[in-house]
Amino acid sequence: MTIAELLPPAVEPVTLAEAKAHLRLDAADEDALVSALIRAAREYLEATTGLCLITRLLRLYLDDWPETRVIQIARGPVQTIEMVTVYDATGLPVAADVTGYRLDGAARPARLLLPARRDTDRALNGIEIDFTAGFGESGANIPDGLKRALLMHVAGMFELRGVLSPVDQPGTVPAAYDRLVAPYRLRRL
Repeated sequence: MTIAELLPPAVEPVTLAEAKAHLRLDAADEDALVSALIRAAREYLEATTGLCLITRLLRLYLDDWPETRVIQIARGPVQTIEMVTVYDATGLPVAADVTGYRLDGAARPARLLLPARRDTDRALNGIEIDFTAGFGESGANIPDGLKRALLMHVAGMFELRGVLSPVDQPGTVPAAYDRLVAPYRLRRL
């Protein structure tokens, strides 16, 4: 199972103004760096939690259908299933009928139940499920604990700005970060 981002988020979960206020910066000379650190902090948080903070389009690739009829989607919160595509013997995409499907997008991981499943003849990535995931279109919809963790992380990376470049971040994760993010981490047994 592979998940690819089809469209990047339109905005970051915290604005440049919010980050600058948290860092107590007034000048604009560090704006490019702070913007890069916001993006790095978001990417790190999303990678470690399996969440999409800002709503965007993603694609789940499957080699074959699971033995049960329930498909688990490890990125969330899933809002909608846009399209299910299955590849036939000639390698052509065929849109699967998704009428009657059931989505539990709030579950972690999200669960999708398809009533009918068309077989795929492609050995690898024969099934594609396009879905929209995220808390909302802006940072206003993101839980406050996650926004606080992002701002703390940006501040920690900003302190190391002379030691590590933005592409080498995160160089540090503040101690309280883990406590703020813990309720949102996907735990497996």
